[in-house]
Amino acid sequence: MMWGSYSYISRDRDEWKRVTHHEKMWDPNLRSTHDVIGHHIQAVDGEIGHVVDFIIDEATWAIRYLIVDTHNWLPGKMVLVSPGWIKSISWLDSKVFINHTKEAVKMSPEYTDQSLLTRDYESELHNHYQSQGYWVDEETVHDHSLK
Repeated sequence: MMWGSYSYISRDRDEWKRVTHHEKMWDPNLRSTHDVIGHHIQAVDGEIGHVVDFIIDEATWAIRYLIVDTHNWLPGKMVLVSPGWIKSISWLDSKVFINHTKEAVKMSPEYTDQSLLTRDYESELHNHYQSQGYWVDEETVHDHSLK
């Protein structure tokens, strides 16, 4: 029988207390995007959809958007949710809590597999939620680094 990741079971209690380099680096809040797929989206006034995929920036590896399916809650469409709009995540309840209402998500610009993620589309999306786009923050950081 194996215990944990190792077949060797130590009987030395002092050894149990020793923390390895790997264990020090482990972050319990760091999760794979795969772990979040299927999580329900909880708006401030109720559930509104579930995560089906992510849009990741190929240059920076930043998660730009969660793709949310609202078909079970609305007449149905896919929408994008920015990570900046996430208030918290409950790993136990498999929920992503966002700072917007169900109505705001319902009226959000639709996202399809054929949608081109252009700056115009992103600007419309961020304007809808009355939020600043991630690119504004990146431009500010870039401008300050040039000085």
